[in-house]
Amino acid sequence: MDNILLRMKSEEWTKVMDVNLNGPFHLTKAVLKDMVKNKCGRIINISSISGTDGNKGQGNYAASKGGLLALTKSLAKEVGRRNITVNCIAPGLIETDMTAHLSDTVKKGYLDRIPLKRLGKPKDIGQMILFLCSNEASYITGQTFYIDGGMSLN
Repeated sequence: MDNILLRMKSEEWTKVMDVNLNGPFHLTKAVLKDMVKNKCGRIINISSISGTDGNKGQGNYAASKGGLLALTKSLAKEVGRRNITVNCIAPGLIETDMTAHLSDTVKKGYLDRIPLKRLGKPKDIGQMILFLCSNEASYITGQTFYIDGGMSLN
């Protein structure tokens, strides 16, 4: 679905919004009533560093992930008094099937921008999710955690 805005079809825009922003909206709405009733819950959204930094040829993706950051903050303010925390994780480049297909030249370009000089692992994201679900994170809400090896610092 990557495309520069001048060439992007409405369907490309809508499909990415449906998955990355409308999907979390509908899922959250489906579980939120029970969380409010129980006065307890943890909502963790998965955004991307593209949500704050943007990415050439990915205006739809960046906009959807940026919208998720704003939704996280707004919802945290709405449901905090019910003991529900809402946080967001914004990964950088993580070792996945998608990054496995990047050329060595493209990977080197990314690694040059990452202070830790490596890609993250899915486990890095999973560990943050576990922490945010735990009682140790009960006073953390409305925050975005960048798990990107320092890439967002540039």
